[in-house]
Amino acid sequence: MDANEGGGRGAPAGQSGPVVTAAGAAEALGAEVPGAEVPAEVSETGEADGAAGEVPDEAERAAGEVVGESGGARGEVPGGLRGVAGPEAVRAPGIAGLSLPYRSLAALALGAVVVTACWHLAMVFLHVAPANTVSRKHAEAVDEWIYPEFEQNWKLFAPNPLQQNIAVQVRAELRTPSGERVTTGWRDLSAEDGAEIRHNPLPSHVHQNELRRAWDFFTGSHDDQNRANGERGRLSEAYLRRIAMQRLHERRPAGVVERVQLRSATRAVAAPPYSDEKTDTQVYYRELPWWNVTAADLPATAAGAQREETAP
Repeated sequence: MDANEGGGRGAPAGQSGPVVTAAGAAEALGAEVPGAEVPAEVSETGEADGAAGEVPDEAERAAGEVVGESGGARGEVPGGLRGVAGPEAVRAPGIAGLSLPYRSLAALALGAVVVTACWHLAMVFLHVAPANTVSRKHAEAVDEWIYPEFEQNWKLFAPNPLQQNIAVQVRAELRTPSGERVTTGWRDLSAEDGAEIRHNPLPSHVHQNELRRAWDFFTGSHDDQNRANGERGRLSEAYLRRIAMQRLHERRPAGVVERVQLRSATRAVAAPPYSDEKTDTQVYYRELPWWNVTAADLPATAAGAQREETAP
C-alpha cells in the first residue's frame, strides 16, 4: 500500500507495526495541518525519503510527541486534545484537586478556624493586658469566653511563684438511722482530685479547678480569723459547703449529714537537692468553724432523699 493512500500510516518491511508520523496522528485526531505534505515513502526511522521539508510546528503541537510502537500513540497530548484521545487528566494536588462543593466546604472550614483563632487570641490578650477602655467595655464578653477553660495568670513567672502545696480536707457530723451522732474522719478532697488528674490525658476542669478556686475565693474574702468580708465572704462559704456536700454524697454516707467542717493543710515545697536553702516542710492546718447544712447545700437527689427521711 502506498504511504499516501494510508494517510502516512504505512509500515515498512521488517517492522512489526505501522509507524505513525506527527502529521498522521494529527490527521487521525481531526487536526488540520496547514501546508503539510505526507511523504511518499517512510523509512524505518520515521523520516520521509526524498522529502526535504519538515512537518510544521503547528502540526507537532497538535499531535504531540508520537512514537511508533505497535501502532499505539504515546506521549504528551495538548490540553485541547486530551479529552479526545490523550491520557486522563492529572488531578491538581491539595484542595485544588477537589470538586467544587468540597472545595467550598474546605474553604468554609478553614475560614471558621482562622476566625476562631483570631477571636481567641483577641480575648486572651484583653484578659491578660492591663485594664483599658476596650477591656472594660467588653469585660463580660471576655470573662464568658475565658473562664474557666482558658484562664490565664502570672503566678508561674511572678516574682513570688507558688511555693506551697495546699490540700483541702473535710469531715462531717452524721445522724445515723438509730439517732446516734457520729463524726467522720478527715477526708482529703484535694488528694482525690489529684488522683483523678494523674495519668489522665484529658482531666476534668472540675477536678483541676473547682476546689482550688473555691478555697482561693474563701481565703481572699476572709481575714485570718475566718471572718467574712462582706457579701462575697458569705457567698464563698456557701460555695464551699455545697462542694463539700456534693463530694460527701458521692460516697453515700451512712446517715444524714447535719454539719460539715473544712480545713486546709499547707506544706512548703522542699528545696531541690542541689540547693543549700533550708525549707520548713512541716504541715500547718487552718480549721474553719462547723457549718450547719441546709437543704440549699445538698445536691438535688440528696435533698429529696433527706426530705423523705425527715417527713413524719
